Amino acid sequence: MKLSALFEKASALPNVPKVVQELIESFNKDNVSIDEIAKKIAADQVLSAKLLRLANSAHYHVSREIGTVNDAVVMLGFVTVRTLVISSGLTGSFKPMPGLDLPRFWLYSLKVACVAKYLAKIAKQNQDLAFTVGMLHGIGQLLMHISMPEQMMELDKVAGPLEARRYQVERTNFGFDYAAVGAGLATHWKFPQAFSHAIQNFPEPLQSEPVDSMACLLHIAAWRVRAEEHGLTPEQVAATWPINVASKLKFTDQEILTNMPPINELTAGMESLVG
Repeated sequence: MKLSALFEKASALPNVPKVVQELIESFNKDNVSIDEIAKKIAADQVLSAKLLRLANSAHYHVSREIGTVNDAVVMLGFVTVRTLVISSGLTGSFKPMPGLDLPRFWLYSLKVACVAKYLAKIAKQNQDLAFTVGMLHGIGQLLMHISMPEQMMELDKVAGPLEARRYQVERTNFGFDYAAVGAGLATHWKFPQAFSHAIQNFPEPLQSEPVDSMACLLHIAAWRVRAEEHGLTPEQVAATWPINVASKLKFTDQEILTNMPPINELTAGMESLVG
C-alpha cells in the first residue's frame, strides 16, 4: 500500500468532533471568537466533562474549583483549554482495533506529551505545542492499524509499536513510517505546518534541513518514555542518551537524567485525558 492510499478512503479516518475541528482551524485564524468556541465546547457533554476534570486536577493547581467551560478559559487560558480539548477529542475518536493495546498506546502518548511539555519549558519553547505534538506523534500507527491490520499485526511480531526501531522496520516493509503517516494526518486535519513538520521528523530530527528544534525535543521525550516503558536501568538509560540531538537544544544529561522529575509526577492528574 502506498502512503497516499491511506488517506484516500474517508471511512478509514476517525470522525473528529466538529468543535475539535474548529479548534484546530483556530490555529490558522487571527480573529477567534473565544466565547463562541467556549459555548460549543460546553454543548458537548463528553468533552466539557473531561475538560472540567482535567482543569480541576492536581496538575494545574487552580486556586478554586472550576465549574464551567468559561471558568476554565479564564483560569487556564484559551490556549491551554484548546490543547486539552483537542487532545481529549482526538483520543476519543479512535475505536479499539485488532492487534493494538489502545489504552497503553494513549498512556504512552500522554507520557511523551508531558515530558515534551517539561522539556519545552527548559528550552523556552512553546509548551502547548510540545504537549500537542507529543500526544499526536504516534498517531500514524493507529491509522496504519485501521487501514492495513494484517500487515501491521505481522510487523508487531518483528518490532513492537513502542520500540525505537519500529519506524525503520516500517520503512523497510512499506516504504514509509508512522511518523510520515502521522504528519499526513495532521495536515489532513488542518494543523499548522509546525505540527506536521515536528511529527514527520522526530524519529531522525538531525536529518532535516534546517533542523527542527521541536522535532529534537519530541525525539528526546519519546526516548525517555520508551526507556521507562522497557524497564531500562539507570546505566542503560545513560548509555542510550541521544547526545547529538540533545546538544542541538543545549540540554545536558544531568538536566534530563538527574534533575527531571519522575514521569509519573509529570503526568499526575492528567490520566483522565486518556481514560
